[in-house]
Amino acid sequence: MDKSFKGTISMLVQFVKGNPNGRPREPLLVDSINPIRKEGEQKDQITWLGHSALLVEVKGLTLLLDPMLGTAPSPFPLIGGKRYSKKLSIEIEALPVIDAILLSHDHYDHLDYGSIMQLKGKVKHFFVPLGVGAHLERWGVSAEKITELNWWDKVSFEGVTLVSTPARHFSGRSLLDNDTTLWCSWVIDGQSTKIFFSGDSGYGPHFKEIGDLYGPFDITLMECGQYNELWAGIHMMPEQTIQAQVDVQGKLMIPIHWGAFSLALHDWTDPIERALKAAAKSNVAISTPRIGETVWIGSSNYPKSAWWRN
Repeated sequence: MDKSFKGTISMLVQFVKGNPNGRPREPLLVDSINPIRKEGEQKDQITWLGHSALLVEVKGLTLLLDPMLGTAPSPFPLIGGKRYSKKLSIEIEALPVIDAILLSHDHYDHLDYGSIMQLKGKVKHFFVPLGVGAHLERWGVSAEKITELNWWDKVSFEGVTLVSTPARHFSGRSLLDNDTTLWCSWVIDGQSTKIFFSGDSGYGPHFKEIGDLYGPFDITLMECGQYNELWAGIHMMPEQTIQAQVDVQGKLMIPIHWGAFSLALHDWTDPIERALKAAAKSNVAISTPRIGETVWIGSSNYPKSAWWRN
């Protein structure tokens, strides 16, 4: 991040000015999720819950990724930037038993205390980067239910291989704990289905390295939003997201880290519009599900509507 005096002043000026198009003018409508599968409906699937929260069903397992399901990504929810929608696609108590939660890092918009407190009783296991387990233990999660991984560590869980892969970001939940825990991306390999989850990351050569080692991926969940030139090293621009998709050898991409909160100063629709434009130039396939809409992995009939323009 640009922490120079000039960069800091520039950032403050931008935030004071604000952006009238930084969030939807009306509360965002979301699709409601029915967590009960119909008989014979066993195909691997992904449902976007907004921002970087995703419900992933692969090889019969139900996984939750970065389940920030609170109202505001802030230690002070009453004054933090509110969620665009008035409700979630599914309330936490209506979720089925979760086989595992995967966390990418400990920032408030990815690791939410209130969500974890409501979820912890129905989650069998947590997979997290190094150091993040201490937060969970402090919040009452048993150490036996937590596995911490360094970059390139891998573990087998119920027939699915999970690999903690690099990202270019940072961590911390206060002024005193910057970079005391690790951040990561994730490879989820269900043998017949391979998924890549970028977490938060600036663009870098690690994407190609991941693609060379574990690609191609049937579907990727790629950060696309909350960017600024002043912090380009830790959050990709949408055009870089498309290049990262090429690097990891992804077949289909769902853009994430947008559509729920405003944590930067661009128009709230800017991430998806720029990503689609860049994707068309690079012949990259993008799915644009509404929040709460399911994407069936491997299907050619994936969501493509420009719902945010309505």
